[in-house]
Amino acid sequence: MSQVNHTTLPRWTRDQMAARVAADIPDGAVVNLGIGLPTAVANHLSADKEVVLHSENGVIGMGPAPAEGEEDFDLINAGKQPVTLLPGGCFFHHADSFAMMRGGHLDVCVLGAFQVSATGDLANWSTGEAGAIPAVGGAMDLAVGARPG
Repeated sequence: MSQVNHTTLPRWTRDQMAARVAADIPDGAVVNLGIGLPTAVANHLSADKEVVLHSENGVIGMGPAPAEGEEDFDLINAGKQPVTLLPGGCFFHHADSFAMMRGGHLDVCVLGAFQVSATGDLANWSTGEAGAIPAVGGAMDLAVGARPG
């Protein structure tokens, strides 16, 4: 296996990466957005596509991030960030959310990861940052539960 020279790769911003992922999501997809960078994908979805966003803590039908000052901290995603809820969206029990994840009801899942090996293995445990999510959570359920592409 050849080594990649990371100094010659283009540097993308988090926003550019989120926009690129959003462009690849097909119309009509039910999509889980994981913690971290994946949450920014909601802000880049095309208005001409119908995409239903899911969060593992039990929210479906999320919209883009709320405007500053309009946050409702009782309505959050799995990363503890405030979200908006589109018409028809709802929230439900965490166990029902995992049943959706494990039951093949998601078309796409966008996971954040600290490292990805050459064979696709994910490393996504706690960074140790104050207030960080301290465990793997539902990432492995999402990795195997989304419908194969």
